[in-house]
Amino acid sequence: MKPSNQSNAEDRAVSPVIGVILMVAITVILAAVIGTFVLGLGDQLGDTAPQASFTIDGNNTEYINITKTGGQSINGDDLALSVDGERVNESIGGNPWQTGQQKQITGTGDWPDGEAVVRIIHDPSGNAIFEQTYDFS
Repeated sequence: MKPSNQSNAEDRAVSPVIGVILMVAITVILAAVIGTFVLGLGDQLGDTAPQASFTIDGNNTEYINITKTGGQSINGDDLALSVDGERVNESIGGNPWQTGQQKQITGTGDWPDGEAVVRIIHDPSGNAIFEQTYDFS
């Protein structure tokens, strides 16, 4: 049988160790949270690109038809069209774009003759949410 003062010494030694571990964990968490905002990473958390899918058809040099085939509703004013890295309009425009709706984008006269990479860019996040090679001939 252990003397009563020996078990009390062992029990008292556990409490400071747990306290130190908790203090270190809280310090690390606070440092991570403060660091993300100081470095500006917290500002980018709200600017994520929406998830959506599209198809392009029309196959001519005057216009292209873009159909939204899935994903969440997107405000057309937040979207821009890029052809081979050059913006052809500042905004696709219009009300929220729902699945199944089609928009016709008229060319500006300087679209390439032949194949080109067409991208739909979500301006608030700066991300391309769609990319496809399209034949303008």
